[in-house]
Amino acid sequence: MNSFDLIRVLCNTSPKAYALITGATVTGTMLAYSFEEGTIVVVEAQGLPATGCGLGIHGLHIHEGSSCSGTPENPFGNAGGHYSTTNCPHPYHTGDLPPLFSEDGQAWMAVYISKFTPEQIVGRTIIIHGNVDDFTTQPSGNSGPMIACGVIRELYQ
Repeated sequence: MNSFDLIRVLCNTSPKAYALITGATVTGTMLAYSFEEGTIVVVEAQGLPATGCGLGIHGLHIHEGSSCSGTPENPFGNAGGHYSTTNCPHPYHTGDLPPLFSEDGQAWMAVYISKFTPEQIVGRTIIIHGNVDDFTTQPSGNSGPMIACGVIRELYQ
Protein backbone atom coordinates (compact mmCIF):
# COMPACT_ATOMS: atom_id res chain seq x y z
CA MET A 1 0.00 0.00 0.00
CA ASN A 2 1.25 3.48 -0.81
CA SER A 3 -0.29 6.94 -0.78
CA PHE A 4 -1.08 6.74 -4.50
CA ASP A 5 -3.25 3.67 -3.83
CA LEU A 6 -5.22 5.63 -1.22
CA ILE A 7 -5.70 8.58 -3.55
CA ARG A 8 -6.78 6.25 -6.36
CA VAL A 9 -9.45 4.68 -4.13
CA LEU A 10 -10.77 8.06 -2.95
CA CYS A 11 -10.90 9.47 -6.49
CA ASN A 12 -12.11 6.45 -8.43
CA THR A 13 -14.41 4.42 -6.19
CA SER A 14 -17.58 5.05 -4.24
CA PRO A 15 -17.80 4.69 -0.48
CA LYS A 16 -19.58 1.61 0.88
CA ALA A 17 -20.95 3.36 3.98
CA TYR A 18 -21.58 6.88 5.27
CA ALA A 19 -22.78 8.79 8.31
CA LEU A 20 -24.22 12.27 8.67
CA ILE A 21 -22.68 13.58 11.89
CA THR A 22 -24.58 16.15 13.96
CA GLY A 23 -24.36 17.77 17.36
CA ALA A 24 -25.43 21.02 19.00
CA THR A 25 -22.84 23.02 17.01
CA VAL A 26 -21.13 20.30 14.97
CA THR A 27 -22.02 18.98 11.52
CA GLY A 28 -20.06 16.63 9.31
CA THR A 29 -19.86 13.41 7.37
CA MET A 30 -18.01 10.12 7.53
CA LEU A 31 -17.35 7.99 4.44
CA ALA A 32 -16.04 4.41 4.55
CA TYR A 33 -14.31 2.93 1.50
CA SER A 34 -13.31 -0.71 1.06
CA PHE A 35 -9.54 -1.01 0.68
CA GLU A 36 -7.42 -4.15 0.85
CA GLU A 37 -8.48 -6.03 4.00
CA GLY A 38 -9.90 -2.99 5.76
CA THR A 39 -11.38 0.46 5.37
CA ILE A 40 -10.37 3.98 4.47
CA VAL A 41 -12.32 6.23 6.84
CA VAL A 42 -12.76 9.86 5.76
CA VAL A 43 -14.21 12.34 8.25
CA GLU A 44 -14.97 16.03 7.77
CA ALA A 45 -16.55 18.23 10.41
CA GLN A 46 -17.39 21.88 11.09
CA GLY A 47 -18.29 23.71 14.28
CA LEU A 48 -15.81 21.87 16.50
CA PRO A 49 -14.84 23.64 19.73
CA ALA A 50 -11.24 24.55 20.46
CA THR A 51 -9.57 22.43 23.14
CA GLY A 52 -6.47 24.64 23.53
CA CYS A 53 -4.54 27.43 21.79
CA GLY A 54 -7.38 28.00 19.33
CA LEU A 55 -7.08 24.46 17.98
CA GLY A 56 -9.07 21.32 18.67
CA ILE A 57 -8.08 17.72 19.26
CA HIS A 58 -11.05 15.39 19.64
CA GLY A 59 -11.51 11.73 20.44
CA LEU A 60 -13.06 9.86 17.51
CA HIS A 61 -14.54 6.39 17.85
CA ILE A 62 -16.91 3.92 16.25
CA HIS A 63 -19.42 3.00 18.97
CA GLU A 64 -21.39 -0.24 19.26
CA GLY A 65 -24.85 1.33 19.47
CA SER A 66 -27.23 1.92 16.59
CA SER A 67 -28.83 5.20 17.69
CA CYS A 68 -27.77 8.80 18.29
CA SER A 69 -30.54 9.34 20.84
CA GLY A 70 -30.28 9.81 24.58
CA THR A 71 -31.32 12.13 27.38
CA PRO A 72 -30.90 15.90 27.79
CA GLU A 73 -27.94 15.19 30.09
CA ASN A 74 -26.38 12.65 27.69
CA PRO A 75 -27.85 13.34 24.23
CA PHE A 76 -26.00 10.48 22.52
CA GLY A 77 -26.06 7.98 25.39
CA ASN A 78 -27.69 5.29 23.26
CA ALA A 79 -24.61 5.22 21.01
CA GLY A 80 -23.18 2.72 23.51
CA GLY A 81 -19.54 2.04 24.26
CA HIS A 82 -16.63 1.69 21.89
CA TYR A 83 -17.13 -0.97 19.21
CA SER A 84 -14.94 -3.93 20.13
CA THR A 85 -14.69 -7.42 18.70
CA THR A 86 -11.89 -8.45 21.07
CA ASN A 87 -11.28 -8.41 24.81
CA CYS A 88 -8.54 -5.81 24.38
CA PRO A 89 -8.62 -2.61 26.47
CA HIS A 90 -8.70 0.95 25.14
CA PRO A 91 -6.97 2.13 22.89
CA TYR A 92 -7.06 -1.26 21.15
CA HIS A 93 -10.84 -1.46 20.66
CA THR A 94 -11.89 -2.22 17.11
CA GLY A 95 -13.59 1.18 16.92
CA ASP A 96 -10.75 3.29 18.33
CA LEU A 97 -9.64 5.79 15.67
CA PRO A 98 -6.88 8.41 15.58
CA PRO A 99 -7.79 11.82 17.01
CA LEU A 100 -9.57 14.41 14.90
CA PHE A 101 -7.52 17.63 14.67
CA SER A 102 -9.29 20.92 13.93
CA GLU A 103 -8.46 24.55 13.29
CA ASP A 104 -11.08 27.30 13.39
CA GLY A 105 -13.66 24.57 14.04
CA GLN A 106 -12.88 22.73 10.78
CA ALA A 107 -11.43 19.23 10.45
CA TRP A 108 -10.74 16.70 7.69
CA MET A 109 -8.95 13.39 7.94
CA ALA A 110 -8.48 10.16 6.03
CA VAL A 111 -7.06 7.05 7.66
CA TYR A 112 -6.66 3.40 6.69
CA ILE A 113 -7.94 0.97 9.33
CA SER A 114 -7.41 -2.78 9.02
CA LYS A 115 -9.54 -3.64 12.09
CA PHE A 116 -12.89 -3.59 10.27
CA THR A 117 -14.55 -3.45 6.87
CA PRO A 118 -17.28 -0.96 5.94
CA GLU A 119 -19.87 -3.73 6.12
CA GLN A 120 -18.90 -4.48 9.75
CA ILE A 121 -19.62 -0.93 10.94
CA VAL A 122 -22.95 -0.39 9.14
CA GLY A 123 -25.64 0.12 11.79
CA ARG A 124 -23.14 1.34 14.41
CA THR A 125 -22.43 4.95 15.37
CA ILE A 126 -19.47 7.29 14.98
CA ILE A 127 -18.86 9.72 17.82
CA ILE A 128 -16.81 12.90 18.07
CA HIS A 129 -15.85 13.70 21.67
CA GLY A 130 -15.31 17.10 23.25
CA ASN A 131 -11.72 16.49 24.32
CA VAL A 132 -8.59 14.70 23.24
CA ASP A 133 -8.41 10.95 23.91
CA ASP A 134 -5.58 10.23 26.38
CA PHE A 135 -5.24 6.63 25.04
CA THR A 136 -4.79 5.42 28.62
CA THR A 137 -7.84 5.91 30.85
CA GLN A 138 -10.17 2.91 30.90
CA PRO A 139 -12.57 2.10 29.49
CA SER A 140 -12.66 4.86 26.87
CA GLY A 141 -9.77 7.34 27.03
CA ASN A 142 -11.31 10.16 29.11
CA SER A 143 -12.12 12.05 25.91
CA GLY A 144 -14.99 14.02 27.39
CA PRO A 145 -18.61 14.30 26.39
CA MET A 146 -20.02 13.02 23.12
CA ILE A 147 -20.50 16.25 21.13
CA ALA A 148 -21.58 14.81 17.77
CA CYS A 149 -22.94 11.51 16.48
CA GLY A 150 -23.86 9.82 13.23
CA VAL A 151 -25.45 6.46 12.46
CA ILE A 152 -23.37 4.57 9.88
CA ARG A 153 -25.49 3.47 6.94
CA GLU A 154 -24.85 1.39 3.85
CA LEU A 155 -24.44 3.45 0.70
CA TYR A 156 -26.37 1.72 -2.06
CA GLN A 157 -24.91 2.04 -5.53
